[in-house]
Amino acid sequence: MDNSFFVTGTDTGIGKTFVTCVLMNYINSKQKKVIGMKPIAAGVDEVNGQVANEDVLLLKKECNFQLNLDEINSYSFPEPIAPHIAAIKNNIDIDFENIKIHAQNLKKRTDFLFIEGAGGYLVPLNEKETIADLVDVLNIPVILVVGIKLGCINHSLLTVEAILSRGQKLFGWIANIVDKDMLVADENISSLKQRIKQPLIGTIPYSPDKKLDDLKNYISWPDIL
Repeated sequence: MDNSFFVTGTDTGIGKTFVTCVLMNYINSKQKKVIGMKPIAAGVDEVNGQVANEDVLLLKKECNFQLNLDEINSYSFPEPIAPHIAAIKNNIDIDFENIKIHAQNLKKRTDFLFIEGAGGYLVPLNEKETIADLVDVLNIPVILVVGIKLGCINHSLLTVEAILSRGQKLFGWIANIVDKDMLVADENISSLKQRIKQPLIGTIPYSPDKKLDDLKNYISWPDIL
């Protein structure tokens, strides 16, 4: 089985990076090599003296061997705005083949590669193409991060339908509870389980203070390790 996966989400701000880090921590615990890649990042932060996109730094930290930032992040834009707008502002064309070459090089060096998208599944990357087109070029299975909050059922089912309608493989989905005040989180997840045929890989509780090492126990990965 192809051990490279594209991590997308039902929306922006629903914890794709956080969930990818949980997955990487889980793979780490199985004594396997793992790399997290975020090919397109918008917004630069200063974290512990390093100036880079915070999501990229978090993924780099979970890689279990040393990598340079530009190996896991092909395009970084200073403004925290939509990628296609940032690319136009900075006069840069996002080259899908360039991202594919980076991904293939990383894949040779690891047991598992998680490639995190930017925003949701249909976020534009240029005038004509979206994240979904990038997944076509990479030709790897998708893991969908579902932010469990009001409206998540509709967002999830629309995204699943879009993925499958393009003939892409949905490997599974992860429920990430992002609304601490949601009273019917379990009922929403149960409704999604009834409607999404692909497996629920994990349910991550609302966890602003929990460490990744604790959260890896909420992952139920199919037996391919």
